[in-house]
Amino acid sequence: MATPAELALERTDLTRHQLDHLKRLMATWGVLADLSFSDLILLASVTESEPHPREPGPSFVILGQMRPSNSATVVQSDLVGQSVGGVDWPLVTAAFQSGEVSRGEMQVDFAEEPARVQCIPVRMEGETVAVMARLAAGSGRRPGHLERTYRDVFDRFAIMLTESAFPFPDESLAAEEAPRVGDGIVLVDEEGRVRYASPNAINALHRMGIYSQLEGRRLSDLGLQESAIEWSLASALPVVEEVERRPDVTVLMHCIPLLEKGSVTGGLVLLRDVTDVRRLDRLLLSKDAAIREVHHRVKNNLQTISALLRLQARRLEMGKGRLALFEAERRVRSIAIVHEILSRDPSDQVPFDEIVTSLVQMAKDSALQSRQIVFHVTGGLGDVPADVATPLAVVLAELLQNAVEHAFADDSGYPGAHHISVAMRSSARCLTIEVRDDGVGLPDGFDINDTESLGLSIVRDLVRSQLEGTISMERAPFPLGGGEQSASGTVVTIELPAVEPGHPAW
Repeated sequence: MATPAELALERTDLTRHQLDHLKRLMATWGVLADLSFSDLILLASVTESEPHPREPGPSFVILGQMRPSNSATVVQSDLVGQSVGGVDWPLVTAAFQSGEVSRGEMQVDFAEEPARVQCIPVRMEGETVAVMARLAAGSGRRPGHLERTYRDVFDRFAIMLTESAFPFPDESLAAEEAPRVGDGIVLVDEEGRVRYASPNAINALHRMGIYSQLEGRRLSDLGLQESAIEWSLASALPVVEEVERRPDVTVLMHCIPLLEKGSVTGGLVLLRDVTDVRRLDRLLLSKDAAIREVHHRVKNNLQTISALLRLQARRLEMGKGRLALFEAERRVRSIAIVHEILSRDPSDQVPFDEIVTSLVQMAKDSALQSRQIVFHVTGGLGDVPADVATPLAVVLAELLQNAVEHAFADDSGYPGAHHISVAMRSSARCLTIEVRDDGVGLPDGFDINDTESLGLSIVRDLVRSQLEGTISMERAPFPLGGGEQSASGTVVTIELPAVEPGHPAW
């Protein structure tokens, strides 16, 4: 399904400026659908090169469609993208060509009975760029006071559409936060005095502690801050403000000025009680802060353990015991790196490339050889789940340390610096990490499945059991650039399945 912008660019002569105007209308016209208790359809004239397939004369493409949230819909099917002939929709043609509102009844293909139709030209800078058709089911019942008031307000918006005064140039309220008419409306005159308040709006004001008679009075007279209303009426622009009457009540106010011939004639105030939403926001912020604090404390505890292991190792004589403590200290430190990043952003995803940078630096600091070791990092894995990042960080730290300690044990006669590279690739199916060095290579008959090395055993078991991946370790020359390569070397390849949403690792 093409978007309204794609439809307009492909099938109409609308300019980018005009299309932006229509996009702003479709971002805010849910209020108009609720005020009119009707379906709204936005139609634009198609280019002459694309005539309607059945009828001569003007034809239109439907760019958008909006259903009311407070009444039954007339249009059951999705019409966006369809072309309609001007002969079948004479009221649309009349409104588009005259630039004036047209009304009547018509039988449309998608409705079971004739619909009451009001076609409003959407004008911009004196030119009709589209037509907004309002379709309502025919009804013989007498509308109540609320319904008559809502439709009167809709008619005032219709005038604004024909005068290029609506939609407004800038609407800053996010669509998911925008109050709808059903949340509650207050209609004020040009001086800010209340002329009508819907039952839901009265309920919201009651929650804020306002029980006095509203009509004919300003909200400020009732003790409610109304800077948003005053600013909206003075600037002729919509204003959004959150009002906290009490610590436990928060109401979102969206003030829309009503204009006629360039003058403000009143305002529509949409009220939405967002107390529960803001309470959840505060809980989420509190939860995030608690999670960050937990990761911060875990990191601190791991660093304390690392320091104790390092201190104990230094008190031992040179030998296997001291080496084992240093190796354990390094593994603890690699886990602490992950928790340090999580303490800054407690999300389920961790930027693993940032972890790699710290692990490479840790390997550099531990290199004791007299010959220089150059590290190369290429590619990246992006964000990975936290449950994957921790074991993967231990694996990579172990491989880098293994290369630093054992790959260059015999470097006699080797010219220049040694090299260790980390290459990472991410695809829709798997994550791949390759660790290469130009060292002495693996001994004959080496098999990672039969290794007696504790470090490599940890790597193998983490990759296969916890990460559900594969690992291979083999001799391979190291590419030195310019077509040259080392006489020997080792490459370790790790492949992990890409973690999808819903996987236990998430």
